[in-house]
Amino acid sequence: MSTLFTRIIEGELPGRFVWKDDDVVAFLSIGPLADGHTLVVPREEVDRWTDASPELLSKVTLVAQTIGQAQMDAFDAPRAGMIIAGFEINHLHLHVWPSRGESEFDFKRAQQNPDPAVMDAAAEKIREALRVAGHGANVPEA
Repeated sequence: MSTLFTRIIEGELPGRFVWKDDDVVAFLSIGPLADGHTLVVPREEVDRWTDASPELLSKVTLVAQTIGQAQMDAFDAPRAGMIIAGFEINHLHLHVWPSRGESEFDFKRAQQNPDPAVMDAAAEKIREALRVAGHGANVPEA
């Protein structure tokens, strides 16, 4: 049975994608810690990050770093936060968001019903920052 993330990747469920390549995708979290909170997910269904091949984990981390840099640029943030949790969905994913402090590293403060217009705008800001940084080939249209 496909994971929730596989269903999003395959277009069965909606997602606000900011990155797509042959191995990895990135789309906005529906429970963001901050505007622009993005999930970086391999297309391959891997349960735990410790189960991923070194090559796949490296690729996911590289995309997360690229997304984090774009978020810092797009949201004028001093840092990009990153967490690998893995309890809510059994499909490897990295949470990456523009961060202004350690208090943001708490899933209890995640937005439960974010404004769709704010989410759309945040996704477009990240896409534009990725394009400006030279990653346009991996940036999908809205």
